[in-house]
Amino acid sequence: MALWLVLIIIGVIMIVLGVAVTAAKVLLWIGIALLVISLIGWIVGRGRSRA
Repeated sequence: MALWLVLIIIGVIMIVLGVAVTAAKVLLWIGIALLVISLIGWIVGRGRSRA
């Protein structure tokens, strides 16, 4: 499984947990950060594979 896909899955899980548990706002921000980083990695990897 590609690293960016794993990061997206982990990011989504952390976002869901962060929303479900209001005391865990840190999980929400970590999830959002992982999601953004993995999407950037996916876009960069896609651009590299086309070249």
